[in-house]
Amino acid sequence: MRALFFVSIAIAAAAPAAAQKIGARTGAPEQLFAGIGEGVSDAALARSIAEASVHPLGSLANPVRVGGPEGARAYIGRLRCGDGSAPQVGPRSDGGVGAYGSVVSRYTLDCGRGTPARGEIMLDIYHEEHVETRAPAGFAIAAR
Repeated sequence: MRALFFVSIAIAAAAPAAAQKIGARTGAPEQLFAGIGEGVSDAALARSIAEASVHPLGSLANPVRVGGPEGARAYIGRLRCGDGSAPQVGPRSDGGVGAYGSVVSRYTLDCGRGTPARGEIMLDIYHEEHVETRAPAGFAIAAR
């Protein structure tokens, strides 16, 4: 009896969904695809950069902008600890949504006995045209 009760509830709940014809259009293709591929305007990006710049470079609120995974590797490869040595780089992990609205990559950097001893850096890989020339506080950046 109980099973029959639950089956009847499931059928009743599915009835409104079945009323719409399967495969029916929910909107015109022009409407559905209108915003795809437009990206962010130059003015909106400039505003986002200005707002982020009040926060420390490499933080979630101001991630380092790089062009793809290759840009991330190149940027981290140019970072130097206070003593000029290259930091040991930990594995990449997701760092959350950064200031530019995309998921950023988090890396742990370790300078051993140098300064800064240990820290994290956030990189936003969705800035293909940008090459960052600044380093986060405590680090330097080697010439390309």
